[in-house]
Amino acid sequence: MGTSKKTLFFASVLFLYCASSSAEDISFKITKRYLNFPISHQTDRHQMTFETESEPDLTVNIRLAPEKADYWVFKDVSHLKGETVKISYNGDKTGLKNIYQSDEFAGQDSLYNEKNRPQFHFTSRRGWINDPNGLVYHDGEYHLFYQHNPYEREWENMHWGHAVSKDLIHWHELPDALCPDKLGTIFSGSAVIDDENTSGFGSNGIKPMVVAFTYARSDRQAQGIAYSLDGGRSFTKYEKNPVIDSKFLWNSNDTRDPRLFRYEPNDEWVLVLNERDGHSIYTSDNLKDWVYRSHITGFWECPELFELAVDDNPNNKKWVMYGASGTYMIGQFDGRIFTPESGKHCYATGSIYAAQTFNNQPEGRRIQIGWGRISHAGMPFNGMYLLPTELKLITTKDGIRLTSAPIKETEQLFHPLKSWSNLTSDEANKLMKEYYDADCLRVKTTIKLSHATDAGFNLFGQRIIGYDMNNTTLNGRFYSPQDPTSMELSADIYIDRTSIEVFIDGGLYSYSMERRPDSNNKEGFHFWGNNITVKDLEVFSVDSIW
Repeated sequence: MGTSKKTLFFASVLFLYCASSSAEDISFKITKRYLNFPISHQTDRHQMTFETESEPDLTVNIRLAPEKADYWVFKDVSHLKGETVKISYNGDKTGLKNIYQSDEFAGQDSLYNEKNRPQFHFTSRRGWINDPNGLVYHDGEYHLFYQHNPYEREWENMHWGHAVSKDLIHWHELPDALCPDKLGTIFSGSAVIDDENTSGFGSNGIKPMVVAFTYARSDRQAQGIAYSLDGGRSFTKYEKNPVIDSKFLWNSNDTRDPRLFRYEPNDEWVLVLNERDGHSIYTSDNLKDWVYRSHITGFWECPELFELAVDDNPNNKKWVMYGASGTYMIGQFDGRIFTPESGKHCYATGSIYAAQTFNNQPEGRRIQIGWGRISHAGMPFNGMYLLPTELKLITTKDGIRLTSAPIKETEQLFHPLKSWSNLTSDEANKLMKEYYDADCLRVKTTIKLSHATDAGFNLFGQRIIGYDMNNTTLNGRFYSPQDPTSMELSADIYIDRTSIEVFIDGGLYSYSMERRPDSNNKEGFHFWGNNITVKDLEVFSVDSIW
């Protein structure tokens, strides 16, 4: 899970307002697909408890608006049609009268066209999102599960949201996949396809999708599993959860974010787990019974461990381990112990956090999606996912390093408009004026320094590139080009409504940021630096993924 440690019990069950009520509770009967309810950040969170015929009593925390709503959120309750639900609320009960059901959710007519809705990055229809979870390919679909609070745009009520895609670019959001229960809220985790049915969860030849996740409470974090036999549309939690409870082993409540994968040489499942000061490695024959094997310090949250060919050479492979922050080690792994050979190194900075890669990718590529810690002013949603990138290991002047560049599937979104070469900064700035009002844009450029030691590229006063050749820094962080005497820097820049992503020198280094133009600055796109040459400049239009 991401950065917060607060924990409460929550429920997926929602309700339909009706006329019968008392001072303590209200009864509802579900007849339509969605329940809509108003949210106000002028009120504190309070507990709502729901009692249904088919599910146990559970509780959510919600800022139910007693009067005017800041925005509306919804829950798909079609699975409860015909059931009667009783609700109690320990806050101001005035807002209960504003809850309504419909076959549409509030704001559906303007969905994906909102002012600050990213146009080529995934965002949830409503609510808060953070860590990507359970990234896996199965039966023609890419599955993106994710940390989700469906009840407001701030962190709370951790569920697993769910979206699917055929191409990693266009996503269809489904109902939440995992909801809290009596053991706790649902923090981050991962997913695998159990091809050999080692878990025994499969039925009638159906290969189960098995997910591992963290159960979180204020006094405890432990690991659970669940399985799906219908392509991730519904999950059954393992009746003997939790499967790993290591609080007492580590004398720490920081034990979370299980990362599953299959290690074929040992015919075993591997689970890498963030515990206290680093990553622990566990193994299992059946995804249920786990044995602790080893621990390596130096990472925090959201572990990853995978093998990559160096320079695409299948006879030369290395293992990469990283945590949530974007730093990594390169080394060897024997199924039980990871042995570092170099690191720590850094391949990405900025808004990215808790990135995860896809299991079971059919072409064998290592594709990653990271959480973009970026807000969207005035919107009923918060957080986003950065562009999917392919990770590779290449040999550089400094040794073997990890690169990250947008996957080939992204190219369908971008269409060349104009290109130029060998421009002065003044010439380039004049040519870019016609794109000042662009909602979204992609810009590729190579800047060649002259006798300048500092040069770059701004957007309405916001620094996108600032390269200091004298101190060998890029936007204040050390970055050395492959040619140590190089006077050039290339950048591939992706500008969405609320975000900017930059990939330097083919992905050797990348960073992302919230798009924050200075409203008082009129310079628009602006190259700067003493006698620099804009060696190459290309501009692309952008299609919406919605």
